[in-house]
Amino acid sequence: MTNAGRTMLMDLRTLQWDPAILSAMNVPEAVLPEIRSSAEVYGTAVGQLSGVPVASALGDQQAAVFGQACYDVGTAKNTYGTGSFLLLNTGARPVPSKSGLLTTMGYKIGGEAPVYCLEGSIAITGALVQWFRDQLGIIRCADEIETLAGSVEDNGGAYIVPAFSGLYAPYWRSDARGVITGLTRYVTKAHLARAVLEATSWQTREVVDAMHQDSGVAITTLKVDGGMTKNNLLMQHQADVLGVPVIRPKVSETTCLGAAYAAGLATGVWSDLDELKSHWQRDVEWTPRMEAPERDREYRNWRKAVERSFGWDDEGGQG
Repeated sequence: MTNAGRTMLMDLRTLQWDPAILSAMNVPEAVLPEIRSSAEVYGTAVGQLSGVPVASALGDQQAAVFGQACYDVGTAKNTYGTGSFLLLNTGARPVPSKSGLLTTMGYKIGGEAPVYCLEGSIAITGALVQWFRDQLGIIRCADEIETLAGSVEDNGGAYIVPAFSGLYAPYWRSDARGVITGLTRYVTKAHLARAVLEATSWQTREVVDAMHQDSGVAITTLKVDGGMTKNNLLMQHQADVLGVPVIRPKVSETTCLGAAYAAGLATGVWSDLDELKSHWQRDVEWTPRMEAPERDREYRNWRKAVERSFGWDDEGGQG
């Protein structure tokens, strides 16, 4: 169901192919596969794995939600890669977004009720570190950025908005382009390194705020995975700007883990979601240290920087 939902041909409420959309797109329903749940035995393998049940199928980000044990309403995960993908569990009802987010299937276990999510996609997070390394040549490898950024106490008033190809959620501004703002002669490459990392935190904060606006659900923790979670300075700043704990699990390959969890439920390896929750283990937890007045002031500055990224591509429009 998660993959069917990504085609935009499935009705999120009926969980069946939508006849009106199929007609509009001139897609015969007969050519489409049967929509099945995320966790059930679809059949058995042949060849080297002969007889082994094939028992789960989830899209990439939905599998990460499942692997992060985000089974309760209000639980959320963020995957930090080249870009970032944040999903919030909204429960048994699809929440229409008015804040630039995607309403999506979360998962469906066998004959149980489906679970829905709100998703926010950020185009440039880890890719900004790559740009800092490859295009500017300020660091030689990605790991150096934490040491460089940690050599100063703050960003020196500088902010980097990485709208290299426009801005994704929650703005969807194709006319935006990257900007560096707040520069003075005091700013060094260390301050810029810190601004690179903080751009990921602030973009995540904006998506979290949009999710709260749409759903009324305030997250209490953020579970994280992906390559950038090795950066302790970034994860601490993420906790600071959200004002909630940020938790990294012991098993970082949460997409693979989620597929295994779902298959295990379908085949009786695990009995229920509560057992899976107990199986999930945290590795590191970062708790907020930033005072609320400082967080609010920095957020206002970030939003001003974002506004200055708008309107650079006259042909792009607002999307």
